[in-house]
Amino acid sequence: MNGVLVLNASFEPLNIVSVRRAIVLLLKEKAEVVEAAQAKIRAERFHIDVPLVIRLVTFVPIPRRLPLPLSRRTVLARDLYTCQYCGAQPGRTELTIDHVVPRSRGGGTNWENVVTACGPCNRRKGNRTPDEANLKLLSTPGRPRFVAVVMLSEASVHEVWSKYL
Repeated sequence: MNGVLVLNASFEPLNIVSVRRAIVLLLKEKAEVVEAAQAKIRAERFHIDVPLVIRLVTFVPIPRRLPLPLSRRTVLARDLYTCQYCGAQPGRTELTIDHVVPRSRGGGTNWENVVTACGPCNRRKGNRTPDEANLKLLSTPGRPRFVAVVMLSEASVHEVWSKYL
């Protein structure tokens, strides 16, 4: 078990925590189990199903305009680990970050100018714009609207989580 999906009281995804932290939240009655695995954690006089998804009992307000740092991890998560030129998904280690307008031509390192690219597409584009390299972007880059999208980038771990994301 890698982690437990934590939902707000309104069933919005908030975070992924360890099984240990999830059990502490359950024992303190700050959360309730929404989905559980078949496995159980046993003590001498107590047993609990291993949680996969928990929901907080009280609503936690989340500011919608949190400053999200621009990093390799957040850009890859925003683009769903997919090359924005050819649509390939070779894996995290094979993907690169590409500046749509090259820095040498005045393009900045910001959410609207960086995309995920596979190595062959990045080399093909080189120090040119996508139009000059005869490449088209699959989606227009921009700042992610929800912080949870980036925080939950590893959300493909459990298929149970898909209905909450």
